[in-house]
Amino acid sequence: MSETARLTRGSIRGHLVTQTLPMVVASAALMSVGLIDAYFVGQLGSDELAAMSFIFPVTIALASLGVGVMVGVNSVVARAVGAGDMEQAGRQSNVGALFALGLGVAMGAALWLLTDPLFRLLQAPANLMPLIEAYMGPFALGMPVLLLQMGLNGVLRAQGEAKRTSAVAVTYAAANWVLDPLLITGGMGIPALGIAGAAWATTLGYLFAVVLAMWLVQGTDLPVNPMLARKARVGKSLREIAVVAAPASFSNAINPIGLSVLTALLASQGQDAVAGYGAAGRLQSFATVPLLALSASIGAIVGQNWGAAQEDRARRAFFEAGVFCVGYGLVLAVVLFAAGEWFAGFFTEDRAVVTEFARYMRIAAWGYAGFGLLIVANGALNAIGKANWSLGQSCARVFLVMLPVAWVLRPVWGSAAIYTAELAANAIGGALAAFIAWRMLGRRA
Repeated sequence: MSETARLTRGSIRGHLVTQTLPMVVASAALMSVGLIDAYFVGQLGSDELAAMSFIFPVTIALASLGVGVMVGVNSVVARAVGAGDMEQAGRQSNVGALFALGLGVAMGAALWLLTDPLFRLLQAPANLMPLIEAYMGPFALGMPVLLLQMGLNGVLRAQGEAKRTSAVAVTYAAANWVLDPLLITGGMGIPALGIAGAAWATTLGYLFAVVLAMWLVQGTDLPVNPMLARKARVGKSLREIAVVAAPASFSNAINPIGLSVLTALLASQGQDAVAGYGAAGRLQSFATVPLLALSASIGAIVGQNWGAAQEDRARRAFFEAGVFCVGYGLVLAVVLFAAGEWFAGFFTEDRAVVTEFARYMRIAAWGYAGFGLLIVANGALNAIGKANWSLGQSCARVFLVMLPVAWVLRPVWGSAAIYTAELAANAIGGALAAFIAWRMLGRRA
């Protein structure tokens, strides 16, 4: 057992708290970027907002690939740290960082060359293509630094450096808070760049974040040293990372796909239903930040203990996290059930939209405990190299539960069918994921 692997010693509950609280700050900061972007781009006009509606799913999909790389690096490095093999951990971390950078270069080049055919395939109208291209050019240039940042975050997370990981996220968000108004609408002698300014703010934010991440990693037991990668069996190391990264990337992308289909189905119930659902989704994103943060922190704890052959501690960490998910999720459901209309007032005064917002909360909020179990179980399975199971249960949740329930019930229940489908997917998916993770953490085969 490594002296560096501090998550293999001491209180499991204490580690969950100290690793999760900084992630709460990081998750909230990252979510704020989307709100800031939407506000300032919204000042430009309806065409720019429409262009962002086409751009958003693409950027989310690309970010999912980055998250997958981060999860893959975190998994292999944390297990090596837990096993006490710091030489292997150092090689893996540097191979992971270089892999992330190389993948970012390839993705950026592909995006640069394929922007036009990609968005025409997505049925973007001709009048919006100049705006889309203006945004995607700078965004493509930022892909290498985005992926490198993700790779370095994986190294930090694997060592249990939650505060340093949070600092990287807050730096990226803070850079966007400052740069968005300056670059989008202009100011302080900087010309207004319009929608391209939002992309430049994002890219420069990534650059600030990666510089900080490099500096923070240098202060850990696994500093950046590309020469270590030359001593690694690069092919084997990349396979170990990819075995986790590829399924994790797809698993992260599946939920947004499912919600996009639900939104399309809901559109048949009228604009008020879509508006209420969209507003409720924004509240849900902030309300579930502790669950998202817990899913981000569980990987290092489970991974280090699994690598140290302390399966009982890994299992205990998942159990403690699961209890929190159920408790917090149910309390959250009670609050949102009781105060749905009050929360809706922060978003709109339209009575029909408020009604739909409250209807969603009365139904779907009871599934948030299951959603927490699902994402925490996925984090634990990714940490022990069982990412294919995470992908499988995420696919089953969306394609075998969520979409069929919505499709079957919609003609009879209307918008309530969509909200019930989300509830069923979270409740069933969470229970199944928790069962699978519990079983997997109980055996080492």
